[in-house]
Amino acid sequence: MHALPQDWQEARRKRAFELQAQGWQQRAIARAFGVSDAAVSQWMAARRERGTEAWHAKRHPSGPVKLTSIQLGLLPELLSPGAEAYGFRGNVWTCARVAAVMWVEFGVAYHKAHVSRLLKALSWTPQLPIERAAQRNEAAIEQWRVQVWPELKNRHVWKAAPSSLWMNRAFICCQG
Repeated sequence: MHALPQDWQEARRKRAFELQAQGWQQRAIARAFGVSDAAVSQWMAARRERGTEAWHAKRHPSGPVKLTSIQLGLLPELLSPGAEAYGFRGNVWTCARVAAVMWVEFGVAYHKAHVSRLLKALSWTPQLPIERAAQRNEAAIEQWRVQVWPELKNRHVWKAAPSSLWMNRAFICCQG
């Protein structure tokens, strides 16, 4: 194990153990560090279980690397025929679709947010499909945007909001 604290939390726990060794009560240690009594109690319990080195942070091993470098290198080749080759409607790769392909080809599950990072590392850009109705009339939409929308935008149909004076009770009661 390392002899020096690696972060402020380790340093705080180490100092708490030193203070306890000097006779400080747990409540006083908690007040000195601005933490709860329960936190100090947990630190001291860890010391009883793991010994004097309990101030060190527990190692949290990262999960296994899911795709090997070889599999990651194969991914662009697998994606190059397009999404329709894997049965998707539309030939656009989304992160969710790439994740599905990775599951089918390698038996590896990734969240779509992480797939985005993998694709960026491969210099691939995730694409989002544009879903439009089949009956969409682009010419009519453009005509409306050019001819009708500017006219609607320039109309002054908004009337001034009534003054707050008209809603004032004193004004209403004093009329008449």
